[in-house]
Amino acid sequence: MDHARSQSYRSWLLGELLLVGLLGSGTALFAVEESLQSTYVLPEARLVLDTAVAVVAGIVAVLASVRFRVEGRALDLLLAAGFWSIALGTVAFGLVPVLGGGMLPPEAAWSLVGARLLGAGLIAVAPYADGRLAARRRALVLAGVAVPMILAVAAIGLEATPWSANAARVEAIDGPSVVLAAALLALLWVVALIGFGLRFRRHGRDLDSWMCMAATLALFGDLHLVLNPVVSSGNVLQGDFLRFVAYGILLVGVWRAIAEAEFGRAVADERARVAREIHDGLAQYLFAISTQVSMLETGAPLEQVLPRLKRASTAAQEEARFAVLALSSAGGTARFDAALRRYVDVLTADGVLEVELDVDPQVRLAPDEQIEVFRIVQEGLGNARRHAGAQQVEVSIGQRNGRRVVAVRDDGVGFDDKSSGEGQGLENMKLRAEAIDGRLSLRSAPGRGTRIEVVLRPT
Repeated sequence: MDHARSQSYRSWLLGELLLVGLLGSGTALFAVEESLQSTYVLPEARLVLDTAVAVVAGIVAVLASVRFRVEGRALDLLLAAGFWSIALGTVAFGLVPVLGGGMLPPEAAWSLVGARLLGAGLIAVAPYADGRLAARRRALVLAGVAVPMILAVAAIGLEATPWSANAARVEAIDGPSVVLAAALLALLWVVALIGFGLRFRRHGRDLDSWMCMAATLALFGDLHLVLNPVVSSGNVLQGDFLRFVAYGILLVGVWRAIAEAEFGRAVADERARVAREIHDGLAQYLFAISTQVSMLETGAPLEQVLPRLKRASTAAQEEARFAVLALSSAGGTARFDAALRRYVDVLTADGVLEVELDVDPQVRLAPDEQIEVFRIVQEGLGNARRHAGAQQVEVSIGQRNGRRVVAVRDDGVGFDDKSSGEGQGLENMKLRAEAIDGRLSLRSAPGRGTRIEVVLRPT
């Protein structure tokens, strides 16, 4: 662990210990003073608290699902399933049965407790799951279907029990069974607290520290339920407020984690973009320079090849300028036509390939379009020379039916465009066309050459 992370962990640990100490002192006072172990008959407040918990837990489940789609971590899938269980169980068993103003049936109350146990169990397991899943959409669908099915089966099983069928319609469930359930909930939050604490120490991720804080509040909220074991639709306990604050903290923490995940994805996209720049830019110029070196090896006069190498190095400088423009998303000052013609001159200097370049002066390209069109033409010319064995290539940038069109057509060997797989070069060209809202099409046939065409966005 580096020094900065170690300092951050120590600060977090100190804060966590202070929070535990504060909540622990309050809970101890609650346990000693029997006068504090009372419930408040506030059915409207109970309804508001349950609604808030359901809404916040649902939002956290959605945010965790989004984060799972971005990063594919099993941890986020378990968090999404856990909060989905709490949100769905609170709505189905805590809110719907009392919407008409009636009492909460015992089987519904126990189903609500069961939904909380399932949710807390999934959340407790989450920090110990370090893997990533490839089939993210399928995993989310399975989790989304499995949780309500488990809750439904449990609810049906509770209604079918003899004690439920013969039970009186009481206003609350209480007693040793509730104590046991609350103790199990508290134990699960302890497991979650330890797990996320270890993850924060190991990785230093922001979400883990927020989860620890929320798990601490939820832990002491359920300890209050151990000391005052009552579950009903009309009573509010002190621990309910701790639970409500815990879900609020979770909402903030997961929201921050989503922002961090999106930033990470942006960094990954930028890395892929840099990789395309290397493939489409520097690799092409290295190929052009290697062509001149090959000519020297075959006995070409130095006085003929040396000027071409000098032009190639000059073109490489221009390429570097284009690369900077592409990677920084800047533009507007590069002379597109001149740079493209210099590249063509270097590529065709040995006479192996003849390129006819036709650029309509009436066509205007935006800075981002200049960068991507330049790369697409580079890739098309490189493929024509290296893979197609072409002798002549026509490059045109003009207008057709009011739309700007970029076309690269060669007389090479061609291929079956319906059965051949797409190489990295063609995939890069498609990505570049999509980046500027263009549409790339390819037509080729064995012995009939290849035509690549990009229809640019309307001006």
